[in-house]
Amino acid sequence: QVQLVESGGGLVQAGGSLRLSCAASGRTFIMAWFRQAPGKEREFVAGVNRSGTNTYTADSVKGRFTISRDNAKNTVYLQMNGLKPEDTAVYYCAAQSRFSGTYYAEVVYDYWGQGTQVTVSS
Repeated sequence: QVQLVESGGGLVQAGGSLRLSCAASGRTFIMAWFRQAPGKEREFVAGVNRSGTNTYTADSVKGRFTISRDNAKNTVYLQMNGLKPEDTAVYYCAAQSRFSGTYYAEVVYDYWGQGTQVTVSS
């Protein structure tokens, strides 16, 4: 069982930046960030393959958020720039235990972090 530990959330003003980190306790394949705003369903934000060569980003954050990973540290990052109040949500790290080639569907992720709150004030 792989544990995922997130950090880096907090309160920031609109236009500001935050970097989220997610440390995994073991080997993983695709890793991703999802988020869930109050009263809404959880949604895919960004994903990266095991080698870090392929990334996918939701249209709502494209050009502002960047996902990356450091396999030497078993850690995935989400750099968030140009934050907007609508980015306010609990952000979850997720990881797959085997190759699937699928990024967007929650059902293919085997491991989830506890979530970290990101609040963007206007």
